[in-house]
Amino acid sequence: MNIEAIREQFPILHQDINGHRLVYLDSAASSQKPRSVIDAVTRYYELDNANVHRGVHTLGSRATDAYEGAREKVRAFINAASAQEIIFTRGTTTALNIVASSYAREVCGEGDEIVLTPMEHHSNLIPWQQVAKATGATLKYIPLQPDGSIRIEDAEATITDRTKIVSVVYVSNVLGVVNPVKEIAAIAHKHGAKMVVDGAQSTPHKRVDVRDLDCDFYAFSGHKMCAPTGIGALYGKKELLERMEPVEFGGEMIDHVDLYESTWKELPYKFEGGTPIIAGAVGLGAAIDFLQEIGMDEIERHEHALTAYAYKRMSEIDGLTIYGPAHDRAGLITFNLDDVHPHDVATVLDTRGIAIRAGHHCAQPLMRWLNVSATARASFYIYNTEEDVERLVDALGHAKEFFGYAIG
Repeated sequence: MNIEAIREQFPILHQDINGHRLVYLDSAASSQKPRSVIDAVTRYYELDNANVHRGVHTLGSRATDAYEGAREKVRAFINAASAQEIIFTRGTTTALNIVASSYAREVCGEGDEIVLTPMEHHSNLIPWQQVAKATGATLKYIPLQPDGSIRIEDAEATITDRTKIVSVVYVSNVLGVVNPVKEIAAIAHKHGAKMVVDGAQSTPHKRVDVRDLDCDFYAFSGHKMCAPTGIGALYGKKELLERMEPVEFGGEMIDHVDLYESTWKELPYKFEGGTPIIAGAVGLGAAIDFLQEIGMDEIERHEHALTAYAYKRMSEIDGLTIYGPAHDRAGLITFNLDDVHPHDVATVLDTRGIAIRAGHHCAQPLMRWLNVSATARASFYIYNTEEDVERLVDALGHAKEFFGYAIG
């Protein structure tokens, strides 16, 4: 894996920020885009821009072929059985809301259970809170171990015959924990429940096989995996999607309309009301091509090694606390410098050209579990190097000096 050759394909990385070479360590929030993705979106707008599915002219046909071609790329990328199981959405949030609004509200009732974890992103928490309020279902949480990981025994103890939905993040955007979603799915199915996976932080970084995981629904966003913002996908098993009602109504998703009744198109179109995100889908398809050319196994190996290196180097900094497991973690490190607000840490690092994230990371319940109000987070991707890590470590030393620490 030639990191320098990969870096050359990302135009945004070749700039200085505040007089320093940009070190981008915020890919868990949104990744950068390679030239091939930028060119694919530009080419669509320059040559093929038209609406899809309806036009019989050449541009309409080319746009439709590009849009549906991207759907097939998504299907193959996550190993879904059929392109009918792939619904284009605005991202993970929209995808999870579709499942909550269309499926869960129909199957949940008074006394039923929805099982989550305390590490969920707000996008995989608030929709289920709303389902519980609307249906009388109860929210339950698989407890976390001291390092933030989940034990299978605790999942088995939490999921019962009253459980209708289990929804778990594959990779935590705060702790870097990789959850055993395949094993949890098996437990859910044993009790007759359906398994929902938030794949926002897993899909860009590791090989995903929804049939091997045997999840019932899987959601992810394009902007975290080199694609444009505003595009993502929901995978659902065909038999479940066929039972579900649309959540948006209007053009594109209808079959027949009269003054008092309407019928819907077949899958996946009944869930894609209105003009779809055509350019975004084209960009997502190009991003998948880019990632597969590198190889998802290679990407995972690179990030695992780089994160282990960063964990070791950052652990040597006095006064710095790292959250999450020491081993087998995904490509991010969430941390705090003692007595320094993470926003202040991020601001000082920005003066050195280093972009990190600071805040509650849309995981306020997890912040309370960690007994902090906010954290800083450095997240890594295919274009990051050990030199980037050294720049980060050096800048954290500068931050300690700036805020009055003695160098350890």
